[in-house]
Amino acid sequence: MLNYFKHHKFLSFGFLSLFFIFFAIFLFNIPRTFAESEDPLDEIESEKFVTIFDRDEKKTIKTDAKTVAEVLERLDVELSPSDSTDPKLNEEINANNFFINIHRSRPVIISDGTFSKIVSTSSFEPKSILTSAGLTVYDGDEISLEKNPNFLETGISEVYKIKRNGGRTVTVEEEIPFTEIKEKDYNLEVGKTEVKQLGEVGKKVLVYEVLYIDGVETERELKEEKILREPVSRIIAVGTPKLSMNPLTAAMGRNRYTTTNLSGATVERQETYYDLPMSGVMGFCGKSSYTIREDGAKIDEDGYILVAADLNRYPRCSVVMTSLGEGKVYDTGTFARTNPEQFDLATDWTNRDGR
Repeated sequence: MLNYFKHHKFLSFGFLSLFFIFFAIFLFNIPRTFAESEDPLDEIESEKFVTIFDRDEKKTIKTDAKTVAEVLERLDVELSPSDSTDPKLNEEINANNFFINIHRSRPVIISDGTFSKIVSTSSFEPKSILTSAGLTVYDGDEISLEKNPNFLETGISEVYKIKRNGGRTVTVEEEIPFTEIKEKDYNLEVGKTEVKQLGEVGKKVLVYEVLYIDGVETERELKEEKILREPVSRIIAVGTPKLSMNPLTAAMGRNRYTTTNLSGATVERQETYYDLPMSGVMGFCGKSSYTIREDGAKIDEDGYILVAADLNRYPRCSVVMTSLGEGKVYDTGTFARTNPEQFDLATDWTNRDGR
């Protein structure tokens, strides 16, 4: 009995030793596991959950696709020309838990009493179905949805009939596109953008009087326009470097500060200003004119300050940061031979003549 106990005591000790060895290895590897998982997490920050509804099917994926069209393309979802999606194919995936509804088309019959036509549509709005088929729906016309008595023969169940009531005005709804506003954000990493406000299209109603010659429509005259919903601008925050230098002034004449160039290298920059007519260089970047900003800086049609720089380091039309704000390189000068990191800023400070 004593030998049996000693033998099993030895086995128990061996088992415990192995247990502690494996436990130590596990603890040793925990930090490495967490460290190695940080990079992949950083890489998938741009991925979003997207749910697609297609007929009776529902599918949720996580993707970094930028638009509705890109999501469907990656999933090999085929759309016919008369199918539609909500939101539209060019809509950006701009939120987590994004939903896409696919509306499949079906054949319907439309009739205005003089002819019948089969069309394929994904819409269920009667007026939209008729107008997309090329029919004009006048104010006062009546549209009815009826069952097709020849369903067994045609396989088409819906018939949209329009009854004319002598109307001569047409009311249409139109979307008002939203604008995109870019705002500088000094707290956001340079080069990165962030959606601060989603854009939303507006809607308006227009009433036209239809003019005819010999029964043929020749012209529409706008009689009334009403805004149903104003568009909401999309606001994009743009990471912008903080300016640690004092801005160049006419009294200063020359400005020196430390910054980074286009390649990210730290450089000592010198700024000066010059006051010459700039019309001759505007065409280099596809512009035709410039104006004078309130502080006297000459700016192009997009608001960029006109800058002269070494074109070997700062090609024409490249956007650069100056002490007066964002600029665009339009010109160069002899200074580039001795100081390739110098910027000359176009201003109106000398002649004060707006040229």
